[in-house]
Amino acid sequence: MLLLVVPRRDLNFTGETRPQSVTQPEALIEVLESAPLELKCTYSYTGFLYFFWYALYPNQEPQLLLKSVPGSNLVKCTKGFEAELNKGKTSFHLKKPFAQGSDSAEYFCAVKTQ
Repeated sequence: MLLLVVPRRDLNFTGETRPQSVTQPEALIEVLESAPLELKCTYSYTGFLYFFWYALYPNQEPQLLLKSVPGSNLVKCTKGFEAELNKGKTSFHLKKPFAQGSDSAEYFCAVKTQ
């Protein structure tokens, strides 16, 4: 089975102090079932941030998959996804070792200042 994963692209958020931007470079990712899945997310902001990954499954409201936790760079969720915050590369990529048919969705990352 072929999974179609559509990342949302170039989301901008305005915080109370200054805007930050999040970029997901791929427009469409095709992944075979049981293959590894990686969705890239980079950001441009240097302050203290909280990071989030959301999934929009067909005919449903957006669902929070995971969010960053202060003091931890690696975040896991119950659906097998994980994201690692890499401040040196300004990235928070979403990964899953084995994609499933139920993972077909639109995904987007978001960032919020403290």
